[in-house]
Amino acid sequence: MNDETVIATGESYDASQITLLEGLEAVRKRPGMYIGPTDINGLHHMIREVVDNSVDEALAGYADTIEITIFTDGSVKVSDNGRGIPVDIHPKHKVSALQLAATELHAGGKFGDGGYKVSSGLHGVGLSVVNALSIRMRAEVRRHAKLWVQEYVTGKPQGDVKAIGPAEGTGTAIYFMPDTSIFKDGIEYNFNVLAQRFREMAYLTKGLRFRFRDERTDKEVSFYFEGGIISYVRHLNRDKNALHKLPFYAERTVNDVAVEVAMQYTDTYDTDSIYPFANNINNTDGGAHLSGFRTALTRVINNYAKAKSLLKENEANLTGDDVREGLTAVISVKLKDPLFSSQTKEKLVSPEAAGAVATVIGDAFAAWLDENPGEARRIIEKAVSAARTRLAVQKVRETARRVRWRVSRCPANSQTAPIPILPAVNCTLWRAIRPAVAFQATQWLRWLMVVI
Repeated sequence: MNDETVIATGESYDASQITLLEGLEAVRKRPGMYIGPTDINGLHHMIREVVDNSVDEALAGYADTIEITIFTDGSVKVSDNGRGIPVDIHPKHKVSALQLAATELHAGGKFGDGGYKVSSGLHGVGLSVVNALSIRMRAEVRRHAKLWVQEYVTGKPQGDVKAIGPAEGTGTAIYFMPDTSIFKDGIEYNFNVLAQRFREMAYLTKGLRFRFRDERTDKEVSFYFEGGIISYVRHLNRDKNALHKLPFYAERTVNDVAVEVAMQYTDTYDTDSIYPFANNINNTDGGAHLSGFRTALTRVINNYAKAKSLLKENEANLTGDDVREGLTAVISVKLKDPLFSSQTKEKLVSPEAAGAVATVIGDAFAAWLDENPGEARRIIEKAVSAARTRLAVQKVRETARRVRWRVSRCPANSQTAPIPILPAVNCTLWRAIRPAVAFQATQWLRWLMVVI
């Protein structure tokens, strides 16, 4: 049978089977590629995409207020007092720059040298994706003393960008209504989750004010923090006992990567209170900046502990878990061309971020420990105590495993239990008393671990 016979008897597959999705059709066809799941998390992601554009204006120094409103019908408005999206005709594409940003993927001020030096949006798809996944969207721009407007239905403009009257100041307002044919579970938002995100962004951008109102529940909050991420660490530790009153703080630019770190140790046993951000985006899966921080922190504390004889010569180095016990930290990096693992930006993969953060922690935190010997001693003692507890628990678990392994090796035809300390115990007797012995041993081990 030749190839021609196989093709003739199989299903037809030729050029007519190839489909090209134009414009925003691909977004509506595969929304998960752009916003993740089409549930409440996807709805939250749409809001964040628009808010991120406004934050970019604040990072560039042109906006200081962002307002977010959820209306009773589930529609959303995000507005800022930045420069306003340009509305003039693009010299190459011959349409308004506003229409270009709202209807074309990878269009925006993120790519050229004349746009944003630092941007939360990486791919230039945020506004256009929100437009594609909305049953309707309206963009209002205050610019050139006029109010410019364009409306869209499922991503398609319903007319040209036009001025409808005078306007004071500058800024952009985006109204959008998510499409229920995409979000089949309905239009629902979690006020507290969104408020927490806006709180984080206010901490990460000094002097930026957020106003968030939900007309469905009449809830409203405002956030404004001059202290930046230092205030954020204090907020996170508000119900904990700190080992040092003033948080450590460092800010420095290394190889075009701006690094900010604030951290404070407490008397708790948590090791996961580290919050990494890249260009104001919370990277929940960490990434390069978190790896650089952990590596440098472990090295600095080990070096200091040995130099000051706080760690004995015969003791092994402290591990990462040891030095992070009780630590609350916020890591914020800002870089021009960040690389994320996906459009949802859970993980930063820019290698230069690791080196930049490691350099800042290696220099600044080492100096801080030298300048604050009392606080340094308390931090080291806590880490050493964590290490000794870890080793003791490890020994207890190893002992328990050895005992369980030995008592399980009493074969049916054996007369003696294979336990070195009880060589004469008959296996029949051992099988009878083993449950009670095992119970008592388990209770003892639990007690010992609590004491340790």
